[in-house]
Formats: sequence, C-alpha cells, structure tokens
Amino acid sequence: MRTLCASTLIGEFFVIGFAGLVAMKDDDLTMGTVWTVCGIAMAVSLLLCGMVTRPGGVQLGWALQIALIASGFVVPVMFFLGAVFAAIWWASVHYGRKIDEAKARFAAMAEGQPEAGGNPA
Repeated sequence: MRTLCASTLIGEFFVIGFAGLVAMKDDDLTMGTVWTVCGIAMAVSLLLCGMVTRPGGVQLGWALQIALIASGFVVPVMFFLGAVFAAIWWASVHYGRKIDEAKARFAAMAEGQPEAGGNPA
C-alpha cells in the first residue's frame, strides 16, 4: 500500500505546485498567500509519503484529497483534478491493502514449505 499511496502523493505534490502557478495570476491573491498555502500543502503531501502506513496516515491523506477538491474555489480546474486524485487515492488504498494481504498470505505459505531447490534430508 505504501508504494501506491506514496506515488499518488508525489503526483499531488507536483499538481499542487502547478496549481500555485495558476493561482498567482489571480489579482485578489498575493504571492505570499499563494505560496504559503501551496507550500504547506506540498509539505503535507511529502510528509504523508512516510506516514501512510502509520495510524491516521490514510485519514490525513483523505483530508488532503478534500482540500485539493476545495481548492477548486480558487483554481476551478482543481475541482476536476482533485476528484481525479481522490479516485486515485481510493484505488491506491484499496488495492494496496489487497496487495499487502496477498503478500502476507504468500509469505505465510512459503514459511510452511521447504525452500525451492533445497536438498531433502
């Protein structure tokens, strides 16, 4: 799960940065405000890469997804991109857990069997 979720979060890091460049064109926003908000969101996405498997990591990831969708009020295309990344986040969590469960099953099965190519006594 960690690899899939971290890949999604890295993609979001770049999307947040590009959204900041678009938001700078809004005359109502100062450059400091745009980059403070974007910088915090970008830092959160990077920090979450290491926290995904810890308690609350997935929930914080969902909070980031909601924030990305809500950023559509400033940069309208983010409604769409936020929804796309929320769907990718769901898939990363859902299928990542299935992969982790399958790996655990295969590891448990391998422990019960002798190593392949080993000489039987």
